Amino acid sequence: MGGESTTHTAPRSGGAPGTGPVGGRTGQVLSGIAVALGLALFLGGFGWAALTYRPYTVPTSSMSPTIAAGDRVLAQVVDGDDVRRGDVVVFTDKTWAANAPVVKRVVAVGGDTVACCTGGKLTVNGKPVDEPYLADGSPAEIAGIPSVEVPAGRLFLLGDERQGSLDSTAHLTDAAGGTVARSAVKARVDAVVWPMDGMLARPTGFEQLGSLSRPGPLPLIGWLIVGGGVLVLAGGAYGPIAKRAARRRTGPRPEPAGAR
Repeated sequence: MGGESTTHTAPRSGGAPGTGPVGGRTGQVLSGIAVALGLALFLGGFGWAALTYRPYTVPTSSMSPTIAAGDRVLAQVVDGDDVRRGDVVVFTDKTWAANAPVVKRVVAVGGDTVACCTGGKLTVNGKPVDEPYLADGSPAEIAGIPSVEVPAGRLFLLGDERQGSLDSTAHLTDAAGGTVARSAVKARVDAVVWPMDGMLARPTGFEQLGSLSRPGPLPLIGWLIVGGGVLVLAGGAYGPIAKRAARRRTGPRPEPAGAR
């Protein structure tokens, strides 16, 4: 009656549950989905990388300028039978370096004849090969290399730094004539990750001799990890952003009637 007073409570922002533009139940559900999906992509990307790639540190400059001394690379685990001309591979051969992994570039495979040089270029099966990965002004020519026929199931490998690399040319007097068995290959280098030079350039000069190896999944793995991280951050930031937006819409709470 006359002495009674009524108190009106301001409606909650965001409208009915599930319909509010910010901070509603729908937004919270979408936020949770984004975080869950982001974690799946992020962890899945790292898991895929751990199964597919191995890190190596290259201790010498024999692959310069493609890979400098001390660079950290990621190499895709592959079967030696999948290696093709132009690939940069990691292998072990006790006649080369005990059990230490060695990184070199495959320039010829079983059945090829490799020689140096014609017009200052390496030749494989009589065809000069363009090698843009060599340092500017660096000759491909290697003094004293004869014509070598690579046995079946074996590889002929060179360093990109031709004048200072202990590669197949330094092992020509070995029983295998400087070649390495395909089975000795452990992985194929895809990228230099420290410093972050990125993916190795495609060895297009070898295309005239046959197809090149297909690039590994490293770029896709990188996008999965980055995309997953973005989704996790965006989903996790939704709650604080929604609360701040709700405060700005509603302003300060009105005092209850009769309060002093």
